[in-house]
Amino acid sequence: MREITVDVLDDMARGAGILGTGGGGDPYIGKLLAREAIRRHGPVPLLSIDEVPDDATVVPVSGMGAPTVLLEKLPAGTEELAALRALEAVIGRRATHIVPIEVGGVNSMIPIAAAAQAGLPLVDGDAMGRAFPEAQMVLPTLIGVRNTPMALADDKGNTLVVDAVSNHWAERIARAACTQMGCQVSCADTVMRGSQLRDGLVPATLTLAFSLGRAVRQARAAHTSPVLAALEVLGGVELFSGKVVDAERRTTGGFARGSARLSGDGELELSFQNEHLLARRDGAIVATTPDLICVLDTDSGEPVTTEGMRYGLRVTVLGVPCDPRWRSPGGLELAGPRYFGYDCDYHPLAGHRV
Repeated sequence: MREITVDVLDDMARGAGILGTGGGGDPYIGKLLAREAIRRHGPVPLLSIDEVPDDATVVPVSGMGAPTVLLEKLPAGTEELAALRALEAVIGRRATHIVPIEVGGVNSMIPIAAAAQAGLPLVDGDAMGRAFPEAQMVLPTLIGVRNTPMALADDKGNTLVVDAVSNHWAERIARAACTQMGCQVSCADTVMRGSQLRDGLVPATLTLAFSLGRAVRQARAAHTSPVLAALEVLGGVELFSGKVVDAERRTTGGFARGSARLSGDGELELSFQNEHLLARRDGAIVATTPDLICVLDTDSGEPVTTEGMRYGLRVTVLGVPCDPRWRSPGGLELAGPRYFGYDCDYHPLAGHRV
């Protein structure tokens, strides 16, 4: 792809929903935002990392909050640009490029809307290669890039700029503000120069999302398995297939936290905080963060988000290797299972060694 048009959004949103490991917000809502922005302002140019000048000012634009809230509290559509302009006012220069902070769900679509509104190109990549629940959980953190100043904007017209002593403190402060602003805001933060993108981004993930979503759609049309089509694109492993028999979730501290239990050939339990973070099959751990735990509707191949998990759904759970940088000591400290309070170390997926 050289540009993002309305025609590619369905496939891209579907693929991003799968890569989002159950989180990142509902891709359907994000698709509506991106579609409207493209219809009003035109297609968005898509550039590879290598096409971005070293002195470019690259700004990730995203949404922060609990995905469960997004189902009932729709964005106004003005938040992305408001956050970007608030950040530009503080750093004293204009953004030259927009980039997704993560490739998951709505956060793959919000940057498209922001780029269309601002008249800027979008970089084909993201800072995670998946979705994570907290703002400091990005590859730029591993190379010393600050995520502040961080600009937040809500649907009412409020804006707030956070400047913190560390990326982790920025998450804590911004999350508290997000909760007071209705548990759903847009953010502009983690400003990078073009020269930092090779180390700070996972390349070509928007193209991957499009290819993944297209493969699922084409398999469905050909009456073949969309799950197998997704596996062929992702190179992962099937962890479980069965029916959701229980799902428990609660919205606390700006996150959707909970678990789901699946029954089939044995049982699988999924634990999540916005995103699926841990999978246990018959009590044994089979996958952990930072590897991707992706849940698909078995028949359609559509992604099933953590807020969409409900009794009776027939789903297939895939494990997909994360970007290798997440398996480093620093990456595991930032987003490994122990950070989230699970009493276990990282378990590499079967057939994938650290």
